[in-house]
Amino acid sequence: MDSAQVQVPDGALVIWNAAVHHRPALIVRTESPRDVQEAIRVARDHGMRLSVLGGGNDWAGRAVCDGGLVIDMSGMRSVTVDPGARVATVGGGVIAADLIDAITPYGLVAATGNVGCVGMTGLTLGGGYGPLNGRFGLALDNLLGAEVVLADGRIVTADATHEPELFWALRGGGGNFGVVTSMRVRLHALDRLIGGMIVFPWSQAARVWRALDEVLSTAPDELTVQSGLLSGPDGNPAVYLAPAWSGELRSGEAAVDALAKLGTPLTTHLAPMTYREMLGLFDAWGVRGLCWAIRTRTVAGYTPGVVDALLDAGQTLTSPRSGIPIHHFHGASTRILPDETAFANRRPHFVVEIVAGWERGDGAAHRAWAAAVTAALAPHALAGGYQNLLGPHDHQQIAHAYGDNAMRLSAAKRHYDPDGVFSAIPLPTTAR
Repeated sequence: MDSAQVQVPDGALVIWNAAVHHRPALIVRTESPRDVQEAIRVARDHGMRLSVLGGGNDWAGRAVCDGGLVIDMSGMRSVTVDPGARVATVGGGVIAADLIDAITPYGLVAATGNVGCVGMTGLTLGGGYGPLNGRFGLALDNLLGAEVVLADGRIVTADATHEPELFWALRGGGGNFGVVTSMRVRLHALDRLIGGMIVFPWSQAARVWRALDEVLSTAPDELTVQSGLLSGPDGNPAVYLAPAWSGELRSGEAAVDALAKLGTPLTTHLAPMTYREMLGLFDAWGVRGLCWAIRTRTVAGYTPGVVDALLDAGQTLTSPRSGIPIHHFHGASTRILPDETAFANRRPHFVVEIVAGWERGDGAAHRAWAAAVTAALAPHALAGGYQNLLGPHDHQQIAHAYGDNAMRLSAAKRHYDPDGVFSAIPLPTTAR
């Protein structure tokens, strides 16, 4: 490992969630695919567990394996842009903000998540819900190809014509098949969008969500709306809407203004902005050094049962750091066949992300709140859940997360990683 740096730090220092206390035996900071090859060889020769650290935002801390060897991709953060082809090649350690900063001067955007600090590779391989998925699809739908170091040390290209089965599995199956050292992602022309935040008092939450359900049932691709629960300006729970309009700006003004009329807002901030500014609205969720636990459910809409569960969640909130972002899946994301990628759930839906956050210390009450909310939503939820958010103990949801794609994913796992060297987001039992 000529260029790699080998360290033995506390794993908690390099990941987002301070509630995770994994301490690896070694952290190898790689700068090239050859470094990654060598790190894999060392881990295998010494019988060490292996994990891959990109942005470090997986809430369960799976990027840092306790007692094992961590391949730290933070030295591989290059972004190369081909504005004519509208393609960017991003290193395995690139975060969303790196990519957006590199492509903004060309009037281009990429499908990312909702926060700039999240690693692009992990986000993309598991899904990638964000402000543009109605218009341009999930992050994984915009993956054109990847350079992958496999468990046997081979470096391969995975795309539509090279290793197509690996390419299929990577788009939803996560980093369970090899180390992605770079990706090619599709870019889109978009100079500005209309975005922002509307916050309503909690007394209006049921009314707002019911009305929002009707609005979003016929929403055009250009309008994607995250909603959710947070602590309002007065410390009490509040419901928020975070719309993103990615179409012609004049048409979008009426669409987002109509959302502010679903109730009587406490605050409204809606304006044309850059995509980078849109991602900045949720920087608070990316703060490192705090403790976090996440649960998730996927629902078809804001039905009475779902709204009742959300109302109970707000009334029982245990921390001002906690909240529930709800991600809107529609439009372009739904027009991809379920078996076209490993990511199978292509019907319109909402991902409920139940985020418990607290300062350092005992998190039992906050974890219990998150567990209670997910239990209350369970009778109203679709089978499975969003792979990037499922925890290692969410066995029932994991079993259904890939639908009819589970067996094919299992075969890909056996072919590309027969010894189970890589373990990233959870796969169904049949896929291990």
